[in-house]
Amino acid sequence: MRRQTILAAASCLALVLAAGPVLAQSAEPLAVGATVEGAIEESDQTAVEDSYRYDDYAVTARAGQRFEAILRSGEFDTYLEVFPPNEAEDALASDDDGLGEGTDSRLRFTTPEAGTYVLRARPLSGLDGGAYTLRLTERPPAPRAPRPSGIRLGQTVEGELSGRDPETDDGLPYDAFSFRARQGDRFAVALDSEAFDPVLRLGRSVGGAFVQLAENDDGPDSGLNSRLVFTAPENGDYLIRVTPLNVAETGPYSLSLQEGPPPAAAQPIAIGATVEGELTEGDGKSESDTPADAWRFEGQEGQRVRIDMTSDDFDTYLELFDENRVSLDEDDDGGPEGTNSRMTVTLPRTGSYIIEARAFSDGTGDYSLSIIEVQPDRPPEPIAFGASLQGEIGEGDPRDDEDRGYDAFTFSGVEGQRIQAIMRSGDFDTYLQIGKADGEFTALASDDDGLMEGTDSRLNFTLPEDGDYVLRALPLGSDAEGLYALELIDRGPLPQPGSVLIGSTAWGTLTETDATTDSNVPYDAYRITVREDEKLLITMVSNDVDSFVVIGREKGDGEFEILGSDDDGLTDTHARLEWTAPDDGTFEIRAGAYQHGQLGVYALTVEKQP
Repeated sequence: MRRQTILAAASCLALVLAAGPVLAQSAEPLAVGATVEGAIEESDQTAVEDSYRYDDYAVTARAGQRFEAILRSGEFDTYLEVFPPNEAEDALASDDDGLGEGTDSRLRFTTPEAGTYVLRARPLSGLDGGAYTLRLTERPPAPRAPRPSGIRLGQTVEGELSGRDPETDDGLPYDAFSFRARQGDRFAVALDSEAFDPVLRLGRSVGGAFVQLAENDDGPDSGLNSRLVFTAPENGDYLIRVTPLNVAETGPYSLSLQEGPPPAAAQPIAIGATVEGELTEGDGKSESDTPADAWRFEGQEGQRVRIDMTSDDFDTYLELFDENRVSLDEDDDGGPEGTNSRMTVTLPRTGSYIIEARAFSDGTGDYSLSIIEVQPDRPPEPIAFGASLQGEIGEGDPRDDEDRGYDAFTFSGVEGQRIQAIMRSGDFDTYLQIGKADGEFTALASDDDGLMEGTDSRLNFTLPEDGDYVLRALPLGSDAEGLYALELIDRGPLPQPGSVLIGSTAWGTLTETDATTDSNVPYDAYRITVREDEKLLITMVSNDVDSFVVIGREKGDGEFEILGSDDDGLTDTHARLEWTAPDDGTFEIRAGAYQHGQLGVYALTVEKQP
């Protein structure tokens, strides 16, 4: 990684050291208004299965802020992603060629909540890289959205997108049209344009915000034009948004709202049965206007079922609806191999359900469909701190939403308590998750290979509040089974910062018991007191770890505000940071490793700049 900031605005956003367990590489400080010159190099972090290399930048933002990031490179096809602050694996927004000037990227996004977001600069694919420039700016508030125009059943309207139109949260101009529907009404919506690649979005207004219910980019047999078949889930008003695929595109279009084709007639299937079917052009149509077969079954509230669809003729796609044709879940390639589909669902109520079996695009041919009942969630077993146990993931275990078997364990803790879970297996790639014990399980933190010993996991987590928690031990892949070992360790409260005098050197050792960032990177903290405009030179050297030094301070909400950081400013593995105090006060220096798993001796020197 090689990056240099060459311009920074006076008002900047706070930055964080790391993006969380999913974003394993430490994020580099970046200010609003800054232009960064960087390079994707062999030493950079790589994504899963080495699909690409990347650099990460972190931004702490208020709810509702609007940003624009532009990534340019003459050496690779650029790609930008932004990840939300909840450590989700899925990007909040992404862009490939949105600048409209070849292969450079322009990503516009609006932060839905306050927190730290991670901006990822990367090639579209592959391990090749090279030099790039990245610029982040804050966009002004969006203009007030006008009242939607009306559109009637059977009507075709002509319109034009322009730079004066309102924008979506990701910066796309749009026109909005409203229509009224009764529950069960079925509509066919067509959007055509020769000036831009059109995208249809259909939804409702909830509390003044647009909630999307369906979307289509390229309908079957219509080139880049969009086709959408939609069934109204309830009585009320609905909205159609006409948008381009990329922010740089505008121009004229036509929009049509017609009566939709009847849904595929549902055939009966019983839980435990397997049926052989065939998709043909004469079948009923899905809401994406492709051939589909429908299968109806009866289920009980809380019953957990697994639905599989396989085919040698086409890429399968499954979607589950309730009896009112409201979509509950869908899957493309969740099956154990190839392009087959699998869904594991806990039924929300007693009644009829409809499985829609179709191709991912417009394929036809033979397929096999099966539905079985699977083991429901069982109460987690208690596990004590200091315990080490043996377990086994097998066919009879409950399955999560990604169809992975898991064992669950419960423990109690207090706010601020630091815990560590270690999972080892010689049979599969391990994965750990932790969440609250009340309600439906939602992972607060997770880890895949944090032990840095192959595919074993180590999850460090600080409990956010007093209460009961659930630890899930599972394989990373859905088809894995076998034996494992699990440990739960109480790491105690967070170590208190030490102090360091200006003009002195502190010798320390990074260990397993140190404080850690959200991405499990250890650090030691030292406090210094300085006056406004005092200039410091902070260096960290180590023969054991790749040094990473940060200076900042605690904010009123408990978040740590980073005011400066450095990785390789002295040499490839030693850090050197020149910093000027913004005001009188006490600040915290964090001496840490660049990546988790690195431990050892270091020397930290703080002196006045010459």
